[in-house]
Amino acid sequence: MSYEMQTAWGLSIAIYLFLGGLGAAVMGVVVITDMFRISNREHPTLVVWGAISSIIFLAVGSGMLFIHLLDHLAVLNVLNPLVLFTKPDAWIAWGTQFIIWMMVWGFFYACPYLRSAKGTRDMPLVGNGAKECGPVCKLMGLCQKYHRLIGWLTIINAVGTVAYTGLLLQSFPAVALWHNPGLPMLFMVSAFSTALAFILLLQYLVIKEPDQDLRRLFERIDLGLVGLEIALVFFFVNYMLSGSESGLRSVEYLWNSWGWLLGFIGFGLIVPLMLEVGAVSGKLRGHLPVVVAAVLVLIGGFLLRHYTLMAGVYEYPW
Repeated sequence: MSYEMQTAWGLSIAIYLFLGGLGAAVMGVVVITDMFRISNREHPTLVVWGAISSIIFLAVGSGMLFIHLLDHLAVLNVLNPLVLFTKPDAWIAWGTQFIIWMMVWGFFYACPYLRSAKGTRDMPLVGNGAKECGPVCKLMGLCQKYHRLIGWLTIINAVGTVAYTGLLLQSFPAVALWHNPGLPMLFMVSAFSTALAFILLLQYLVIKEPDQDLRRLFERIDLGLVGLEIALVFFFVNYMLSGSESGLRSVEYLWNSWGWLLGFIGFGLIVPLMLEVGAVSGKLRGHLPVVVAAVLVLIGGFLLRHYTLMAGVYEYPW
């Protein structure tokens, strides 16, 4: 056997995986929050800003993947939905379809709220100042009519996108670190944790969300997700230690990397956990601890994907 660090998938793919999971989870969380009337009210501003942010994240992430392609015309293959039936194990094709349709349905779900959300209510074509019901107004009415159906389609594609980011790496059996049953779950928990962190930043710094109960709920959920992520990392590494030589070399690389230990484990998980515990328990006052914790969680989410790619070791049978 021979072992070699992979170099094909670098920074651009790490950005793609991070923004893909983050954008999809943000869209899923804001739609679920609104559909099920969490805190017994609609959340038009949160939905609109969450949808806008999500679409930007997914567009930028997909652009990073497109730039990485050696044959840019090959993207036409994954844009064709029929490839899902002819080659069902093509995870990038699945991910592309999930991303495209989630962006479409997410935009349609946010459409009816464009008139009532802060920052869009005064726009000439969609705001309250619109003089007549043109095509945009009719589209908003149609989306309102089928709002719940559109919401479910958005959620299904959002969950599919989040799951895909982990399943894509797990489909490489030659890299033991990636071909790990815990990787999709770890990426999923991290995606929703970073999504809640970003939504908290939106609530505190951008839309100034007045619903304190909703903010506290998101803080508690994110606290639980960060704790769960720490546990999953422990089980993930323990699984690798009892596996192949390829996995052992990957763990050795990670445990000798200050970026993984100090950046991801320390400042990306442990420090945010302590800050969120202090904020939830009331020992740390104000919004600064939550904002700092949210920023660190986002950085940690990217570092998780970056070092997971960097530590990939191929195992060759010669």
